[in-house]
Amino acid sequence: MQQPEVIWFPSSDGEHPCAGYLWQPQGQIRGVVQIVHGIAEHMGRYDHFARYLNAHGYVVCGEDHLGHGKTGEAAGQFGYFGRRNGWTLATANVRAFRQLMGEKFPGVPYILLGHSMGSFLTRTYLCRYPGTVDGAILSGTGQESPLLVATGRLVSTVLGWLRGPTWVSQLVYSQSLGVYNRQFRPNRTTVDWMCSDERMVDAYLQDPLCSFIPSVGLFRDMLGGLRYISSEKALSRMDPNTPIYLFSGDQDPVGANGAGVRKVYGYFKDHGTRDLELKLYPGARHETLNETNRMEVYADVLNWLDRHCK
Repeated sequence: MQQPEVIWFPSSDGEHPCAGYLWQPQGQIRGVVQIVHGIAEHMGRYDHFARYLNAHGYVVCGEDHLGHGKTGEAAGQFGYFGRRNGWTLATANVRAFRQLMGEKFPGVPYILLGHSMGSFLTRTYLCRYPGTVDGAILSGTGQESPLLVATGRLVSTVLGWLRGPTWVSQLVYSQSLGVYNRQFRPNRTTVDWMCSDERMVDAYLQDPLCSFIPSVGLFRDMLGGLRYISSEKALSRMDPNTPIYLFSGDQDPVGANGAGVRKVYGYFKDHGTRDLELKLYPGARHETLNETNRMEVYADVLNWLDRHCK
């Protein structure tokens, strides 16, 4: 089976090259889907889903963020965006790869699909670069309370000052991503919250590119991004003509078991998004694209794409 093409391009930080992935279909192209991956993972985890979309005429692409995947491997630094403006740098790299792929595949519909932290980056993209994509799909998104976001960002920032932004704090991890597993006690692994398919959970834990704990600098940047995408200033910049599809599991702790996903849906609705859809899968956890019913999820995404890529 042919492997995806790896395309290196300059990062917005001016220091490190970024690794982009490209899966191309045979025959006529219906559209381009750029995946924006989540925290502590990489684009290689989307190979099965990408090949499914390829079989239906869609180009699939995406970059490994700073501190992730082949990009982090090349830099020798995982779980870290940068000393300053890390969230801006990560979003700018999504934009740079979108432009690169847009030049390679001109004149066809272009969709962003962001998962988890990637959904936060995608929402940031929609605010900072309105009208530059033909639609967006948000997987496993959510929105923590302003107080929790502010507190977490303050703690991460202070620890970054004291220990350096690349420092890894077990306390910050346990009070953020570590909290999600409590919902599924007794726990078999440290990441039971990801999905109920044990094979997919074990594959994640055995993946050497997924075995790191994010730095306090990355948590600081991500929480700053969460603050930004819930602000009136940012939300008012979105293009209401960009179609949005949100999907998640109703047992996903990142989306507060659906409540946080509905909150994000409300942001888009309140700011005039004209084409807006939401689907919650009963019993599914965070990574619905890896859940036991993933082929149903795949088909629903394909259906949305087919309706919006004409």
